[in-house]
Amino acid sequence: MNFKKSVLFLLSLIFFLPAFAQKDTVGLTTIVNKTTKLISTYPFEKVYMHFDKPYYSAGDTIWFKSYVTIDQHAPTVLSTIVYVDIYNAQDSAIRFLKLPVVNGVASGNIPLPPADFKQGNYHLRGYTAYMRNYDPEYFFNKNLIIGNPVDKDILTNVSFSSSAAAGLTRVVAQVAYKEPRESLPLLNKKISWTVVGANSEEIAKGKGSTDDNGFFKADFSGAPAALKGADLIAIIDLGNRKTVTSTFPLKTAASGKDIQFFPEGGELITGVRSRVAYKAINSAGLGIDVKGTITDNTGAVVAELKSQHLGMGVFALMPETGKTYKANIEYADGSKSVYDLPRIKASGINLSVFNNDPAELKIKLSANEPYLQLNKGKLYYIIAQNGGAVYFAGQTILTDASYSASILKAKFPTGVLQLTLLTDRGVALCERVTFIQRNDALNLSMASAAKAYNIRQKVRLNITAKNKTLPVAGSFSVSVVDETKVPFDENAETTILSSTLLTSDLKGYIEKPNYYFISKDADATDNLDILMLTQGYRRLSYRNVIADKVPQITVMPEQNGLEITGVLRNNTGMAIAKGYLKLQIPSRNFYAETTTDMVGNYRFSKLNFTDSAKVIINGRTNVNGKNLSVTANPESFAYPSKNNLAADEVPNIDSTFKPYLVNSLRQYNNMHQLKEVVIKAGPVKKVSHTDFSVLTGLPMMPDQQVSAAALRGCNNLYVCISGFILGTTVADNKLYFMKNYAAQDRKPIQIFVNGMPVDISYLNSVQVNNIESIEVFKNQGLSGIDDMYGTNGIVEINLKKEVKGTKISLAELQELMPPPYILKISPVGYAVNREFYAPKYDVPKPGTLGGDLRTTIYWSPKVATDKTTGATFVEFYNADGHGTYRATIEGMDAEGNLGRYVYRYTVK
Repeated sequence: MNFKKSVLFLLSLIFFLPAFAQKDTVGLTTIVNKTTKLISTYPFEKVYMHFDKPYYSAGDTIWFKSYVTIDQHAPTVLSTIVYVDIYNAQDSAIRFLKLPVVNGVASGNIPLPPADFKQGNYHLRGYTAYMRNYDPEYFFNKNLIIGNPVDKDILTNVSFSSSAAAGLTRVVAQVAYKEPRESLPLLNKKISWTVVGANSEEIAKGKGSTDDNGFFKADFSGAPAALKGADLIAIIDLGNRKTVTSTFPLKTAASGKDIQFFPEGGELITGVRSRVAYKAINSAGLGIDVKGTITDNTGAVVAELKSQHLGMGVFALMPETGKTYKANIEYADGSKSVYDLPRIKASGINLSVFNNDPAELKIKLSANEPYLQLNKGKLYYIIAQNGGAVYFAGQTILTDASYSASILKAKFPTGVLQLTLLTDRGVALCERVTFIQRNDALNLSMASAAKAYNIRQKVRLNITAKNKTLPVAGSFSVSVVDETKVPFDENAETTILSSTLLTSDLKGYIEKPNYYFISKDADATDNLDILMLTQGYRRLSYRNVIADKVPQITVMPEQNGLEITGVLRNNTGMAIAKGYLKLQIPSRNFYAETTTDMVGNYRFSKLNFTDSAKVIINGRTNVNGKNLSVTANPESFAYPSKNNLAADEVPNIDSTFKPYLVNSLRQYNNMHQLKEVVIKAGPVKKVSHTDFSVLTGLPMMPDQQVSAAALRGCNNLYVCISGFILGTTVADNKLYFMKNYAAQDRKPIQIFVNGMPVDISYLNSVQVNNIESIEVFKNQGLSGIDDMYGTNGIVEINLKKEVKGTKISLAELQELMPPPYILKISPVGYAVNREFYAPKYDVPKPGTLGGDLRTTIYWSPKVATDKTTGATFVEFYNADGHGTYRATIEGMDAEGNLGRYVYRYTVK
């Protein structure tokens, strides 16, 4: 399988270390050639998303631009669609978007209606279909923080204290409850609470009341592992039959702290002096300061340590024969722990890399005496690669216990470099990743004529883009925000540089990634190298390369845009070869034709339609067309994945983002004025499961009910259903309760539509705007449905009633029940892309000052620089907010050169 792509290799021949033998071998050439062939045939794509601001409020709109790259960050030529989805804390899909990729970029927006987005931390992902063949940790991931001041009856602030005893963790949670208008404490309110584990299991529960200061305490115990992924769910009774539910993640509740040790090259070896990196973290996964000593088994101190940055540091150690070593650690809170260092090898060789010279990368091989005696005269290889492309390959004969050499950094691109030491049989012995910083990003600049402006004054930002000194044409996005209302932690930002060059190539959580790109700290370079010592590059395994083990590609890249595929059959089920089909999209006045292949498969490619558009496929004109049936293949979607940015979650959104949320509420109220409504009729009885005899015996009250209003924003029920039904997941084209699925109970949920049993694929044909409600039952009651269908749980989808007395025409009946040779579907199309609205104040209107509360002042995903001059500009008007405004530009040119620039000005 060969995908169309272009690969820029700096490697036109095999480079050799100066101290290494100058004789090539077939083994080294084979490894390099196989690596080159692998990355050429199975390239890596990356997605980065630039957002208008770092966090949001219900009622806001998320504005973003996706940059989809391949190889050395050039605009992709592989995929033409990028996907964006949002999951809640229960890993249920809330939003799902498809966007067309043109020249490697796509832009979009996501409205956040208060009815749909409760306050909390959400998991946003960006990826292509082809990227689903690889670990979802390599998707673009963002912890999306959304406050909700609109639909709010209480304010909360939670704190935890914990202690350990008898293998259990005791947690005392204290929650402060306040009413939102005057921030007055809610006194003597009844509360019921439950601690629910990651698999929906109940760990503890209880009842209580707020005290005279509005505080409530929940005291419970559980296994540390269970509590780490659990939530405290508290329901407060406000009176007048009104209750409010709040959910508090317990990941920060446990007092657990941990430290891990990472010997350079992978292992400690007797008699070989090595650097050992370490990282100390708290229960939330964030770095914490430590200090301590390393002692041997006689109690002698052989090294001291003190963390340098975010709980990370490094010390040197030369293990001695017959000795073991321990780390005696003292944490910042005064607590102490003792840890064993990693196992020590009696015989071995080590790879060290020194990256403190701006021009050269220094490499050192160190073998102890037993290893040297056994392997003297043998051949060894060193290979250095970035993004799968080999930029350096060398070999040496092992004759001495130590080799040192230097490589010019000019040979390597900026980014994560993996260096591997291999035997002549291709067995990897040591690995080290390091970061090459060439300071070769695009030279972007952005400036205004003045440094200070008035409110509502017009601002022009002049922009230039250069590659070193030469002007370049590039694709960029520009965001301007009121930084006084939307403060940023710049070190913690995810940027086009930190994401594309650093975090997208590494697994696991990287804390404050932008620090390594913007810090003026003299130690930043050293801290970045320590970070690299604690990481591993796992995109490429030489064991797999040499064994010709290629990635398993089950999802092909989407090179033809939106497609609809399916099968044409006759009424006996036999596939029809060379059958004629016609496709129509009425809303776009679009028509297309195709013929089936020899086994009846059809494919319509390069389609362009938006979500909820009706698509009609007709096979009537074939011979015996009335006896034919047209079916469509269901779409496959990416499963939920673990949020590796959970450490970025904010438990107390109300207090952390109070100024922003107060402003958001004022802005929302200004834009949504209530109108008087005259009620002219009594309530209409809504459809429920009790209307269908097949569902007789189910409990009268469902465990969960999803209203029609809550379904707004869902364009395809098949995609969205797990996002609306709490604690569910879709796997193997079936719907499961996650608790049961995790416990290996693979009985799915039985789905009904107006009392008719259906499989989950049927939901592709259900019009979401025709749904009255969805009822969820975890218990079959007396119905016997689970026993009959071999399922575990029931979901009933109630469709809206037709108005009685309304006659239906034959055409309307045919529309509802088309013949089998006509297929009517509403597949997932491209998300509707709106333009960002920025008001103009050419002529100020009296009496309106103070009403422009915007936090995003300007957003444009379509900023392009001129090839000749590298210049362009953007214009907009300030809002009514005083303080510092921050403008950010990010983007790339056609060659994959990346750039970012931040500019600030003042509004008086």
